[in-house]
Amino acid sequence: MFDVLIIGGGAAGFYAAIHIAEGNRKLKVAILERGKEVLTKVKISGGGRCNVTHAEFDPSELVKNYPRGEKELLGPFHTYCSGDTVQFFEERDIALKIEDDGRMFPVSNSSQTIIDCFLNEADRLGIQVYKHSSVTDISPVEVDEGLFWNVKSIRNEYQTKKLLVATGSNPKVWSLLLKLGHTIDDPTPSLFTFNVDDERISGIQGVSTQARVSILKPNLKPKITIPLASQAKGEALLTEEGPVLITHWGLSGPAILRLSAWGAKLLNERNYKFSIRVNWIPEYHEESVIDLLMEIKEVEAKKTVLRTKALDLPRRLWTSLVKASGIAPEVTWADVSKERLQQLAMQLTKSEFKVNGKSTFKEEFVTAGGVTLKEINFKTFESKLHSNLFFAGEVINVDAITGGFNFQNAWTGGYIAAQGILGK
Repeated sequence: MFDVLIIGGGAAGFYAAIHIAEGNRKLKVAILERGKEVLTKVKISGGGRCNVTHAEFDPSELVKNYPRGEKELLGPFHTYCSGDTVQFFEERDIALKIEDDGRMFPVSNSSQTIIDCFLNEADRLGIQVYKHSSVTDISPVEVDEGLFWNVKSIRNEYQTKKLLVATGSNPKVWSLLLKLGHTIDDPTPSLFTFNVDDERISGIQGVSTQARVSILKPNLKPKITIPLASQAKGEALLTEEGPVLITHWGLSGPAILRLSAWGAKLLNERNYKFSIRVNWIPEYHEESVIDLLMEIKEVEAKKTVLRTKALDLPRRLWTSLVKASGIAPEVTWADVSKERLQQLAMQLTKSEFKVNGKSTFKEEFVTAGGVTLKEINFKTFESKLHSNLFFAGEVINVDAITGGFNFQNAWTGGYIAAQGILGK
């Protein structure tokens, strides 16, 4: 018998457990973890450095990074936000640093720092942690003292007054919640890279540059004579601008990952087969590039187009796009035709690629879907269907773009669920 039982030994579960145990040292608190290790996602996050949170301290701006949960998280972030997370770790002598893109990491550059913090706190506060304890059943039971939760694992059976589910994207637990009457929004992958097999990016893996990327409507034909800025509305379903990385299997980088998050449901419906348009020089549109190239044609007349990197692009990418425009290596600017320059302008600002499949971004898999948000009271993260049943983290239908935002959802949900439990 426990006062509080937490299913899931990840970020949200440990964060909630620590706040519950600190808030009331008399409570008997336990965590059930299905695996042989706890906090595995914390360990691999940020390439092993743990991207703890993001240096966006305004709740109204912070919520804009959540494709699912933006509206619902506004209130919770006003209660507990990034600054509170920073304070939590600083109070435990763990300093965080802000990188140029706003991501925050422990100064140690090691996720083990965060893991050790949680394990030490759990030990100090007497929180029981049971590994190899995959949950097989959850059911409410009436006893003399009132309503309790009966939780069966593959190893044992437990009763608890308050139950917090913080299992992340766990289909088995979602199926148990379905039996309790909760609605589960269909899970689909989020935060993935695009598989692209195209000669223009073949052999130049490792190239990274700022670009604007759009997911196009099916069967959209490019209108190469119209500047990007004045194209018909609706041609691009989703657009993101930011660093794009060319990889062995296609395209990755922050702009691609953001598109994968915002388009998670849409792209899943298309079985990850769709077209994208890339503007490799987002500060220009096609007509302005043609004007620039015509100027270069006059100034650099004797030089070859291939060897004259006319724009701020990685040289290997410039070379590839020049070749894709049908401009031979020996052709000089003086001899290149206007038609070929128009082709080059199109390749620079409107390169279209066929995407056929996706790949997991490193180990940082995120899932869109989970317990539907309308069934949760976001003042306490308690179920609206069952008293004393709480949720935190990715088990609910909240997910974010990359950059520390998914962890901030875990910290905020864990903290508020803890306060909801303590308040009862």
